[in-house]
Amino acid sequence: MKREIMQDLISWKNKRNRKPLLLTGVRQCGKTYILRKFGEEHFDNYVYLNLERDPQIAAVFNYDYDTKRILQDISNLSLLPEIIPNKTLLIIDEIQFNPKAITALKYFAEDMPELCIVGAGSLLGVSLREEGASFPVGKVDRLEMYPMSFKEFLLESKSRRIVNSIENFDITKLLPDYILDNLNREYTNYLLVGGMPEAVKVWFENHNLAEVNEIQDNIIAGYENDFAKHSPKNELTNIELIWRSIPEQLAEDNNKFVFSRVKKSARAKDLEKSIGWLIDAGLIRVVTKVDNPQVPLSFYSNSSFYKIYLCDVGLLSRMAGFTLKSLLEKDESTGGFRGSLSENFINNELVSLGYVTYFWRSKNSAEVDFLIEDDGRVIPIEVKANVNTKAKSYNNFIKKYATKIGFRFSLKNSGENKVGVTKTYSLPLSLVFRLKDYLN
Repeated sequence: MKREIMQDLISWKNKRNRKPLLLTGVRQCGKTYILRKFGEEHFDNYVYLNLERDPQIAAVFNYDYDTKRILQDISNLSLLPEIIPNKTLLIIDEIQFNPKAITALKYFAEDMPELCIVGAGSLLGVSLREEGASFPVGKVDRLEMYPMSFKEFLLESKSRRIVNSIENFDITKLLPDYILDNLNREYTNYLLVGGMPEAVKVWFENHNLAEVNEIQDNIIAGYENDFAKHSPKNELTNIELIWRSIPEQLAEDNNKFVFSRVKKSARAKDLEKSIGWLIDAGLIRVVTKVDNPQVPLSFYSNSSFYKIYLCDVGLLSRMAGFTLKSLLEKDESTGGFRGSLSENFINNELVSLGYVTYFWRSKNSAEVDFLIEDDGRVIPIEVKANVNTKAKSYNNFIKKYATKIGFRFSLKNSGENKVGVTKTYSLPLSLVFRLKDYLN
């Protein structure tokens, strides 16, 4: 599978002042696969360790932080190939199972900077928060990996050849109908399958949604097992309740996260630690409200008012019991959730493009789905689940704040028009991966 993070890994390898790398990301998003592939394709050899599966190897880090001794002990105990700086990639998977291994990265950075070493783990984000003072601040590089983006999904499909056509297509023109039809079909599939590599692989092998659903059920069950095994015991119930409430929260017209929908009479302070745990695990993404849309958006965000989206739209569809029939028939009873599913899709795509997302809501409830910051500009983004691009709230926002550029995503073909002084691009939802081309 082609994963765009590979280019980031290559850039890290070639950095002049490279440090040990920590790769975070939700469970089952493909971290181990991509690191092994990276080792195979860009090094003479690689050595793979898993601290969860091999406690004896994990114990190597307990004695001291002598980097030469650590490497020698690994070689002696594992019978793996010799670890040679500048030639070997050392992968330490599930590194969070021994916090001293994370601390050891500092000493590798200082004593053996020529060694390419990567630590990864499914709950590494949680461990880094919990370890606090022992985290090697300033001594590691970091990357986060996500489930497969829509572009990566397309590259696995029969429509893979059109990706090159799309990326070279003149953005000032309408997409040909045959390309748009292909994109919209694959977009619908993606909403149900999502970007978990195992689900994507099975889908393109046999297009059997029942098998995809079985994989998704197993992934969801694995996450819920992690709650029981690895979350603080006093937060377990709240974590489970928040997790299960997400489809219901998103189905509401006002999909602001409401604490009382999780637990009667619950307040923000009752749930903030549990929400933080789910964020650190990579399972959810919080999008906060901005009252005054100015740069920097982070300064004007209201952290007490937010929406929660899931890390993967396929898992969201499965948790909600959403089906292909629900998507294709466009039943009014499911219209609200279809809209939220499209929002979740766009949010995940924006995150994969490197943006931090916010939203705007006025005192009279006018709302713009997303705001991002690009090159010192605030960019408003409106999302529609169908071909209707009427957006009263977006127009109100433009009238009030007169931003230079904005976007409306829907199932319609490309178009450009002025809304007040704002150049507004109307784009297919499935074309979001070219957003930066339009911004540039």
